[in-house]
Amino acid sequence: MFEWTRLATFMLAAGLLIVVPGPAVLYVVARSMDQGKVAGIVSVLGIALGAVVHSLAAAVGITAVLAASALAFSTVKYLGAAYLIYLGITTLLKKPDPQEKIVVEPKPLWQIFRQGFVVNLLNPKTALFFLAFLPQFADPARGSVPLQTFTLGLIFVAIALFSDSIYALLAGQLGGWLKQSQTFQQRQRYFSGLVYIALGVGTAVSGHKTK
Repeated sequence: MFEWTRLATFMLAAGLLIVVPGPAVLYVVARSMDQGKVAGIVSVLGIALGAVVHSLAAAVGITAVLAASALAFSTVKYLGAAYLIYLGITTLLKKPDPQEKIVVEPKPLWQIFRQGFVVNLLNPKTALFFLAFLPQFADPARGSVPLQTFTLGLIFVAIALFSDSIYALLAGQLGGWLKQSQTFQQRQRYFSGLVYIALGVGTAVSGHKTK
């Protein structure tokens, strides 16, 4: 279904985006610190299920558009590129608040899972990100675009599950530093912002795909 170079590029880009902690990881870290590693893992699973739903929505949502014409595909492509660049710029411009802390209340595990799922499911930024990011690696010439998009989403979720679970397991020792270190927040902001911008520029200058 996928050309191996395209798939490798996707996995590399996804890994770079996932490995740098964002709000979801900081939430997992806070949950792990307050209720232990099991609670952190359960949070990761809930967030991952929400991401699966976003992957399915992205696949279904772009089906008609990508199948319509090369112009429609280009429109989605450039809108996606513009959004990724926008994410990069806003990430670079955002200054971390050294006083900001994530506080979570102890909850039963089933509520933790539900909370992680709902929070990620109702996050419009996650939905827009999946819609902008996943289609860039689908190739209409190699089969069903919705199936490719959903498969890429599952791969993204699998990588995120592995990475986020490591953060959950290490949160007891490193969580305080990850949540409070201003130096770390600044470095991860620059890294994330530049990755977003690079992906957006790369998407914008890539060749047109035709059905």
